[in-house]
Amino acid sequence: MRKKLLYIFCAAALLALASCSTTRLLSDGQYRLVNNEIIVVGDNEFETSKIAPYIRQKPSWNPMIYVYNWSGRDSSWLSRSLRKIGTAPVVFDSHLVSTSAENMTRQMEYLGYYHSSVLPEIEIKGKSASVKYVVRPGKRYVVSDFGYDVPNDSTLREIFFRDTVNVTIKKGQFLSLAALEAETIRSAAYLRNNGYFDIDKNVFSFLADTLQSSGTVSLVMKIDLKQNKPVQYKFGKVAISYPSSLKFRSSVLKKLNTIKPNHPYSETIINNTYSRLSALDAFSGVRVTVDRSPDSLGLVDCNIELTPSKQRGVKLKLEGSSNSNGLIGISPELTWYNKNIFHGSETLNLSFLGDWQFKPGTDIKSTEFGVSGSIQLPRFLLLSTGIFKDRVLPTTILKASFNTQNRPEYNRELFSTSYTYLWSMGRMYYQLTPIGFSFVKLHDIDSEFYEGISVNPFLRNAYQDHLDIGSSMTLYYTTDASVVPQGSYYYARLQMDLSGNVISLFNSMLNKNESGAALIWNTPYSQYVRGELSLGRTWTLWEGGTIATRLLAGAGYAYGNSEALPFEKHFYSGGANSLRGWQARGVGPGYAKMDKTFVIPSQTGDLRLEANVELRFKLYGLLSGAVFADAGNIWTINKGASEAPEGRFCAANFPGSIAADWGIGLRFNMKVILLRLDMGLRIHDPALEGSKWLGPGKWFHSGGNAIHIAVGYPF
Repeated sequence: MRKKLLYIFCAAALLALASCSTTRLLSDGQYRLVNNEIIVVGDNEFETSKIAPYIRQKPSWNPMIYVYNWSGRDSSWLSRSLRKIGTAPVVFDSHLVSTSAENMTRQMEYLGYYHSSVLPEIEIKGKSASVKYVVRPGKRYVVSDFGYDVPNDSTLREIFFRDTVNVTIKKGQFLSLAALEAETIRSAAYLRNNGYFDIDKNVFSFLADTLQSSGTVSLVMKIDLKQNKPVQYKFGKVAISYPSSLKFRSSVLKKLNTIKPNHPYSETIINNTYSRLSALDAFSGVRVTVDRSPDSLGLVDCNIELTPSKQRGVKLKLEGSSNSNGLIGISPELTWYNKNIFHGSETLNLSFLGDWQFKPGTDIKSTEFGVSGSIQLPRFLLLSTGIFKDRVLPTTILKASFNTQNRPEYNRELFSTSYTYLWSMGRMYYQLTPIGFSFVKLHDIDSEFYEGISVNPFLRNAYQDHLDIGSSMTLYYTTDASVVPQGSYYYARLQMDLSGNVISLFNSMLNKNESGAALIWNTPYSQYVRGELSLGRTWTLWEGGTIATRLLAGAGYAYGNSEALPFEKHFYSGGANSLRGWQARGVGPGYAKMDKTFVIPSQTGDLRLEANVELRFKLYGLLSGAVFADAGNIWTINKGASEAPEGRFCAANFPGSIAADWGIGLRFNMKVILLRLDMGLRIHDPALEGSKWLGPGKWFHSGGNAIHIAVGYPF
């Protein structure tokens, strides 16, 4: 009966959504704009994206328009609330159509399509309006000859003509105001970087002689300085100031400052110093002003004003989950930081984290506690800062942590330390850990658990004391590095770990255990390679509405001194940032059912594949909603897993081993922090016997869903 009621409810909701008119609140004579279309006549190669942004009125694709139209015309509390939460339809405005056509025509001229035309065609159907913009591109001219008119000053001429190889205007290309303006901006920046402080794009002009019959144009690029002699400036006085209440070592700022007195003026040098100082955690703002020196001709004085950031504070992260089997997990993390611990923008972080998993009404529980400390230095320790020039601020991070875990099956302690370099070049970010060390020790192992893993070499070798000494590298590229990107962007992250290879060169000098593994401090060391690639892209669909996607792939392989990856390097799936229909470590590997060896889920593997998509939309005020779908799984590829074939990766069975879910979520964006609540509903569970598909009737039963509370977006 409950199953039938659920089906009826879902069908009724879909019917109400589909039948709700998006125009029923419009007044007589008003129409909803539903579509804009650009049709280009006579030029199949013209890209409409070049003029589409100049359309002044655009239809709304926000699904919240349906919520708006659920309201009535009255002023009741319900109607007012629905109108605030929803999105009003875009009411067609014919005046904006005319303005759009004019804007597009001017942009066509700017792009080099002279005497173009844009004619709008309006179509009304019922209460809906559509607009077609018929574009007829005009005539284009090819640059047949290109020359220069430069003042007679010998120094300026020499510097300018040294750069003509980089001039972007070339013979044979089409003439356009856009290309000419871009070149004036580039050339002006080049001259400013060679001491000409006074020069901007307005000193450049172009003389054009067009030949209508041949469709060509002869161009001359002219520099008009409007003065008798151009001046090459040098830097004069350089002052760096910040509030006297801030204790800060001036030597740090001197090393990072690339603006030196009596050196030729360069805009790039100023930008480099600005970027370096902006990267210091101790400061929240950097203001650089440059003015002609009142004391000497040909000098510019530079004043750098630094605004301190909040030096000390506390950050809290929280993640929680609950699945339909009744298992609850809570993972808080508290971090205290000091951004100027040694008065040189060295950042100290002390973090305390915990993880509690329990099942109410039973004695099933797991506790984990960890403490970590790190110091971030604004330089490369043991390496010269001079190896990095320009805007790069090299960083060194020294980190140490201790973690203890108390599970029903065993107790585990982990100590780790690492030495890491961070730097960036353009949009590419690098993280290199030349040396990382960790020591893992297990004790108080439950006898039944030990017997269970003893028959499985994959588990037996993963759950043992071990040393991990190796290196790692992370490459990260993004088109938007801001903390909260506002528009469309994409990113790629590649992480590689390599462990045990250097130590393996000394195997002949080391003691061995009964399995033949070499020992250090009577503990086998790990030897493996591990890599993980994450690709993500986010599109802005409408104001407050985006669609975010992610594709993730990872693989690890143990060899030499190890028969399996160490447990902490295994891949797992499920959780608040993964497959949200499952709790963390609750999926896979492959078709495998939940391993009863573990009281609390701990499904892991050597291989991970995952895809995620999430539609995010604004609801009301600080509240936003989301609809998402996740798919993926983990698998084993190590030969030691031969006794668990259902978990092994197999191309023939790959499609059926993919776990999938969908769900809905709420986000509460308080600017400083974003709280997230997600409910994932399983669609396909490879671990089920018989049919692995789950319909609506099973979503709210045991094994059909999971709820997650977290901070920040999942990807």
